[in-house]
Amino acid sequence: MVRPSDTINAARALAADLAESRERTLKLIAPFDDGVLRGQHDALMSPLVWDVAHVANYEDQWLVRALGGPIIREGIDDIYDAFKHRRDERDALALLTPAEARAYGETVRVHALERLAVADLHPDGANPLLRRGFVYDMVVKHEHQHAETLLASIQLLPPAEARRLQSVAAPTGMAPDEAEVRVPAGSFMMGADDPCSYDNERPRHVVDLPAFWIDTTPVTNGDFEAFIVDGGYQTERWWQPAGWAWRQDTAAVAPQFWERDGRDWQRWRFGQRDGLRSAEPVQHVCWYEADAYARWAGRRLPTEAEWEKAAAGASADPTQANLGQRYLGPAEVGAFPAGVSNYGAHQMLGDVWEWTASDFRVYPDFVAFPYREYSEVFNDEGYKVLRGGSWATHPRAISATFRNWDWPVRRQIFAGFRCARDDT
Repeated sequence: MVRPSDTINAARALAADLAESRERTLKLIAPFDDGVLRGQHDALMSPLVWDVAHVANYEDQWLVRALGGPIIREGIDDIYDAFKHRRDERDALALLTPAEARAYGETVRVHALERLAVADLHPDGANPLLRRGFVYDMVVKHEHQHAETLLASIQLLPPAEARRLQSVAAPTGMAPDEAEVRVPAGSFMMGADDPCSYDNERPRHVVDLPAFWIDTTPVTNGDFEAFIVDGGYQTERWWQPAGWAWRQDTAAVAPQFWERDGRDWQRWRFGQRDGLRSAEPVQHVCWYEADAYARWAGRRLPTEAEWEKAAAGASADPTQANLGQRYLGPAEVGAFPAGVSNYGAHQMLGDVWEWTASDFRVYPDFVAFPYREYSEVFNDEGYKVLRGGSWATHPRAISATFRNWDWPVRRQIFAGFRCARDDT
């Protein structure tokens, strides 16, 4: 059967996307020797080599075996199942060596491309995994997401190793004149109608919101330092009870990777110790810190519905947003004026993930697809929603409707926030 040219072109584009995501993974791990790749450097993160083999195993399961291909390697699915073993115990598993992980990925890719060459990608095709290339898009995004995880792990390496990553400095910017923008009352369509969106982004549904105000830019290092100087970490009234318990337990006095140098703050980033850029969005703060800052400032965190409405029209074009690891950190606020949202909010996509006030819950009429463990098992389990992506997020893996979630104590992720307030 002669396939339509648009289907052939779609297959070629998906093959190119798969190649790009793998190239990024291999480039990230290239500077490190086997000892670093195999080591458990922090209890919060897996050995780097686990992620490398995990993305290959995920591709094996979804682009080979799920599509009728052969079993490539016996006995490793359990090792690379993210639900079977906590991150802090994965170094004790019989992990593939770095060379074996790379070779496994190469073999899987050969079989995956063979399946792609005969796949029916038609929107009305018989296999829902293949319609419009859904399962290929899912695997590409998954590998890009693990590239961001690798970056978070590398940030936790000893400085002599972490500084092997090199990058040019992120651009400077000019802060917008207005500190906040007003989003008028009214309904909007929340969620995605893209057939390749994740199940937790669907179905699209109407949400009605009262008017509110939201920060024009993310909260900056300079803003957050003012909270510290004013005794924010020592003042219980700014913290929720669970947050205050976390602060006392951890003895936190600043965002992760900040360090005092006399009267000034320095920050560690990929093995380099530098002075703070006050106009740069703060990152490596947990939800409790973001919430405490917002209370101190007389504001609050936006709900995820408010965040999504305010982000409408924000650009994920790499020339208009700090995405895709072009730089190893956030750009100063105001650095991407061409990417503002329809309401005038800057840097809603890229730079730092933004904590919201919302717990992670699936939408009304949610249907799990293609597996429960992507979204459904996390529903209403105490996770907080983050939106917008970070400088480390690939443009292919982010949109204004994409939902991320994590425990409110997490700080190793590239997360910051912006504040909101009621229209009073």
